[in-house]
Amino acid sequence: MNLTKAVITAAGRNQRGLPLQTLVDRDGVEKKALEIILEEAVGAGADEVCVVVAPGDEPAYRAAAGGHGSRLHFVVQPEPLGYGHAVLLAREFAAGQPFLHLVSDHLYIARGDTRSAKQVADLARAEGCAVSAVQPTRESVLRFYGAVGGRRVAQRADLYEIQHVIEKPTPSEAEQTLSVTGLRAGFYLCFFGVHVFTPAVLDILAETAAGAAPDLSAALAELARRERYLALEVAGQRYNIGLKYGLLTAQLALSLDGIDREKILAQIVDLLAQRG
Repeated sequence: MNLTKAVITAAGRNQRGLPLQTLVDRDGVEKKALEIILEEAVGAGADEVCVVVAPGDEPAYRAAAGGHGSRLHFVVQPEPLGYGHAVLLAREFAAGQPFLHLVSDHLYIARGDTRSAKQVADLARAEGCAVSAVQPTRESVLRFYGAVGGRRVAQRADLYEIQHVIEKPTPSEAEQTLSVTGLRAGFYLCFFGVHVFTPAVLDILAETAAGAAPDLSAALAELARRERYLALEVAGQRYNIGLKYGLLTAQLALSLDGIDREKILAQIVDLLAQRG
C-alpha cells in the first residue's frame, strides 16, 4: 500500500479554533495543536496533507502549521454538513489512493517510540487494507465516540476484524452489538481519531451524498461489509482537546511525557501542597 497522503478535518464550527491553540510539546517547544497533529501525520509517512477547513480559515491554519506549511492543501467546507461530508470533500486530493486520516481535536501520546499514527499506517501497509485505531473506552463516555464491534484476529491481542460500526451508541446498543470477547465488562472499542482509509470509503460516501448528508460511521459499517477492515488497539492514549478541561489534560500529558517531566511533577506537588 502506497500511503503518502493525509487528510485532517477541521471545519467543525464548534471546533475550528481548537487546532490553533498553543501548547508546549514534549520537546519543550511551544506549538499550535495543528503543528503537533501534522508532526503525527508526517511521522507516519505523509508527504502531503489536506486540511478541510471552514471558509476563511486557510491563512490562520497555514500560519499554525509551523515548518509543515509547504505540505498543506486546503479544501473549504462552505456549509456545516457534517463529518462525512468533510471527509468526502478530500476525494479529489486523495485521487484514488489510500490516505491517513486524523481529526483536528485530538492529540496522541504513544507508549514507546512509535507514534500512534505510524502504528496504524505501518499495519495498513503490511495488511493492505483499511485500519482504524481504537481504544477500550468505558461505557459512560460512549456518547462522545464512534465504536466498533468485531472478532479478535488469531494470535493478536491488539487486532480485530471489524464487523459493526455505530456512532455514539447508547450503552444498551453497545451491549447488544459491540461486545468484544476479552474486553473488561463495561468497556468497548471506540475510535481513537486515527484511520487509514481505502478509496472505497470515499466511494461509499459519494453514493450516499446524493440523497442526504453522508454519514461516516454508516459508510464505515458498509466498508466492513465490502472489504477487510481492521481495528488496531493502539499502544497509546488519545486526548480530546474539545472536552471540558481537554486542553489542560492534553497539556499535562504532553508535559509528563516530555523533557520537562520532573519540573512539572514538582510544580504539581507544590500546587497540591498549597491547596491542601
